[in-house]
Amino acid sequence: MPDMALVSTASRRLVTIRMTWVMASLLFAFGSWLIGQGAWIHLKAVSAQWLLQQAWHTSLNTHVPAKPWPWADTWPVGRLIVPRLDIDQIILAGARGQSLAFGPGKVRNGQDSAHDSQNIILSGHRDTHFSFMQDIQDGDRLIVQNPQGKWLSFTVRSMEVMDSRIQTLPVNQDEVDLRLITCYPFDALSTGGPLRYVVQAEITQRLN
Repeated sequence: MPDMALVSTASRRLVTIRMTWVMASLLFAFGSWLIGQGAWIHLKAVSAQWLLQQAWHTSLNTHVPAKPWPWADTWPVGRLIVPRLDIDQIILAGARGQSLAFGPGKVRNGQDSAHDSQNIILSGHRDTHFSFMQDIQDGDRLIVQNPQGKWLSFTVRSMEVMDSRIQTLPVNQDEVDLRLITCYPFDALSTGGPLRYVVQAEITQRLN
């Protein structure tokens, strides 16, 4: 009987060890998948910007919107540069979820994006292209290039958190301004919250 007890105890230990290894393997696989998903998102964002740069140069040279890849449902409509933060990104037409996966989007506000509209509104994801917004400071310079190749220089004047459920962006009819919008907070664990981080900049110079 003592021998049977020892065998039973050893069997239980063996099962426990095997279950521990199985659980550890599953956790490792799941963790690797999550890391891979995050890495894929960032890799896609970086590689897409290279293709978008090529399409943007084609658009500037031909004066015809050029798609970055044949099946794309968006195209470059501008370029955003933040010199202090070493940011150089291509702006896409529209702010749909699919296009925002590849770059910041220009929100349609009823004005022709081919001209200097009074309100240039750009939207981007807080964890990819617009993650730099948390480092923007008052007085920073933002530069936008339009489809005609003209450069507009803006200076940051305010940063604020807005609740999309009860607040709307005010319309500036007096002069050209630029607004960058992303979800907030930057370290939120879930997406789709109501808070938005808004950077507003006023035009200070037309470079050409």
